[in-house]
Amino acid sequence: MTQGDMRKIIHVDMDAFYASVEQRDNPELRGKPLAVGGAAARGVVAAASYEARVFGVRSAMPSVTAKRRCPQLIFVRPRFEVYRAVSAQIRRIFAEHTDLIEPLSLDEAYLDVTVNRQAIPSATLVARAIRDRIRAETGLTASAGVSYNKFLAKMASDLNKPDGQAVITPAQGPGFVARLAIGRFHGIGPATAARMERLGILTGADLRARTPEFLRQHFGKAGNWYHQIAQGIDNRPVEPHRPRKSIGTEDTFATDIHQPGQARDEILPLVDRVWQQCRGRGLSARTVTIKVKYADFQQVTRRRTTPDPLRSRDEMAALTLALLLPLFPTAKGVRLLGVTLSSLQEAPENDTSHPEQLQLRL
Repeated sequence: MTQGDMRKIIHVDMDAFYASVEQRDNPELRGKPLAVGGAAARGVVAAASYEARVFGVRSAMPSVTAKRRCPQLIFVRPRFEVYRAVSAQIRRIFAEHTDLIEPLSLDEAYLDVTVNRQAIPSATLVARAIRDRIRAETGLTASAGVSYNKFLAKMASDLNKPDGQAVITPAQGPGFVARLAIGRFHGIGPATAARMERLGILTGADLRARTPEFLRQHFGKAGNWYHQIAQGIDNRPVEPHRPRKSIGTEDTFATDIHQPGQARDEILPLVDRVWQQCRGRGLSARTVTIKVKYADFQQVTRRRTTPDPLRSRDEMAALTLALLLPLFPTAKGVRLLGVTLSSLQEAPENDTSHPEQLQLRL
């Protein structure tokens, strides 16, 4: 892509979205440390207000850990029907500027404003106009990143949070990436970052210095992607209306696990994360797939599809464990576990399973 062909991409990210909606709708919660999620023993934080983040409370954190870090933390049950309605308001604002909108979740999206409806020449001004309208219409704040590709726009949106925006120009892109710590790269999770650090890759400059062959040898097909983003290159277009086929996550362990109890303790946080993402996008699913990678890198998957969509997180957890536990104990150890939901469809508006999503009673 030449300089003349460069896109103008905005990544808009709502600030502490679920928690901010709750504070907006209940003045008594404003200025107080708040967690959206379940307060029960196996509850999980779905979102935390900025007042709670000061104490180290984060999304996907067990509620008991969050409460220990912040004893005055207030828990509020999630209201996904409200979050979806606000998200629809925000997307209507996006549509005033462009048709090229790629939602990532209820609270964030990519926009391609290279050509925009209001003929605003600067993507920076478009981002500011969008943020102003969001504040005026919803009473909420958004942060934005502006750049010439999706990767850098995503990275920029984190630079001045909350209620701010940042720009990474084509001239700044390669240098910005070179200085970036490898653990800060969007798309490089903690386990992969740890592997890179063991290989001496600590920054974007270190990543750029490695050949594509080296990166493919150690990270498979993802090595090609890492090589590109290390140079500030990301040619992916903004894809509106792209149907999502699956939602999943995985984790690689510092020490191999062998026993069923260990496996259960490791996979349930992954269940939490995937269930939250699925419900947060207003989706339901019929298929659960687990991935198990052994210490010798042999990989197996197990899958089960239900006749009707899963209605609760407990149901997903029980199905996941039914697939996983027969594989244990194992002599050669497990280095990675993953869980994925697929056969996705829109969750019905009257689905009452949402309030139970963040608790597990097995």
